[in-house]
Amino acid sequence: MPDRFSSNEVIALTGITARQLQWWDERGVVKPDREGHRRLYSMQNVLEMALICELRRKGFSLQGVRKVMRFVQREFGKGLAEITARNSDVHLLTDGTHLYLETSAKQIVDILKNSKQPILAVCLSDAVRQVRAEAIARKASTSVTSVIERRRARKVS
Repeated sequence: MPDRFSSNEVIALTGITARQLQWWDERGVVKPDREGHRRLYSMQNVLEMALICELRRKGFSLQGVRKVMRFVQREFGKGLAEITARNSDVHLLTDGTHLYLETSAKQIVDILKNSKQPILAVCLSDAVRQVRAEAIARKASTSVTSVIERRRARKVS
């Protein structure tokens, strides 16, 4: 799997727009590496953006997204890749006031039963797995394409 991704690869993997990606960079939502004018994103950056996209689709404000990201980092002290590398699913639950990160189905049911208001749940592991699978598929198709292109180039010359 690639270590770093270009802006175009990030856009393809996450489904965000180029302007949105630029805006997030300008506001410090994500912090890519730079090579001249080119922005390069780590797998951790891409996974965080995938989670941000999922939260935004669920109606979170950017301020709410930042709160969730700080909570995830504080709670686990690791990046999303390490958190979700385990076989268990990690679910983020919120009632709009409180945030919960749970891996146990029993804990999730307890939160749902004891809540006095609706709960929003997002499976962090699913978002991470989806981006990883897409990145692997893109890398595989790129390497197959480049092998075919090299063969064609040899035949032409």
